[in-house]
Amino acid sequence: MDKKQVKSALHNYHWMIQTIALKRREMRQDIGDNITAMYGLEAAMPKPQGNQSDPILQEYLRREDEWQDIEKLKKKVVFVQERISCIHNDKERAVLNRILDGMSLRAVSRQMGLSHTHVRNIRDSIVSQFTEFPKSANFPKQTGLKKEVSSG
Repeated sequence: MDKKQVKSALHNYHWMIQTIALKRREMRQDIGDNITAMYGLEAAMPKPQGNQSDPILQEYLRREDEWQDIEKLKKKVVFVQERISCIHNDKERAVLNRILDGMSLRAVSRQMGLSHTHVRNIRDSIVSQFTEFPKSANFPKQTGLKKEVSSG
């Protein structure tokens, strides 16, 4: 990611996390609710092939596109999470955490009692450190998030 993309990922992090969580909840509700099992002769009969006017196929394609968009968001979120540990300065870490919580730079500056320009410079320093961070292949895959437990 270049610096512009990293800035965008930081700015949108809170929204991306909320979107991923929402889609997970929706998928958990959908699984099992809309699946109809077929028995007897109906199960053995040939199934019609979907075409572009098939509403079920269209819904499937829409959800597949949405799922691919969610996967892109996950990659951006993981990119940020893998690099949080490279921020060692306390002030930078405080600014980063507030940005990741969805606060604007102006809100961060008001809350921390710093000028907007100073907060922007800190954010730019964080972005630089994120872009210079070595590839994650050399580091453990832990992001500090708890492993999701399936309820079943």
